This record gives sequence, structure tokens and C-alpha cells, in this order.
Amino acid sequence: MGQNDPLEIRKTIRRHQLREIVPLADSTIYEMEQRGEFPRRFALSPRCIVWDLAEVHAWLLARRAKPIPRAQHPDVTKRKSRPVKGQDRA
Repeated sequence: MGQNDPLEIRKTIRRHQLREIVPLADSTIYEMEQRGEFPRRFALSPRCIVWDLAEVHAWLLARRAKPIPRAQHPDVTKRKSRPVKGQDRA
């Protein structure tokens, strides 16, 4: 059976199992799905939403192969509220 064969049975996981594998918030996963950066969920029934386990594992391997650069720290000296104490001492 090929990978595109519709009769092939593939393992699926529910949300709580996904959380054990991918430690991201539900809102982050949803946003990434909308942008096409995370495997899409699909409904088995009106109340049962699942992800394809093989797609999630492939996504993890791809993320591990190409690390995401860390975000830069914000420049707190440019804040309008809560100014940094001792900023005028130079």
C-alpha cells in the first residue's frame, strides 16, 4: 500500500496525546495550522478531532533539522510606560 492509498490505516492522536508530544499551547497550534506551519487536524465525528501521528512526527523531525532562531529581547529603554529605573545615570 502506498502513502496516498486512501485505504491505508494510519494512527491518529487526540488533543491530550498531541500535548504530550508537542508542548505548545492550543492557540499556538491553531495559529500555526492556519498559516500552514503545522499538520492540520481533521474530524472523525462532530466531537472527535484528531491529528495524523505520522504527520506530527514528520513535522517534529523537520523542526529539529532546521532550528528556529530565537526572538530578540525587546529594548526596554524605549518603553512608554514603566520606564527603566536608573536610566539617566551614566
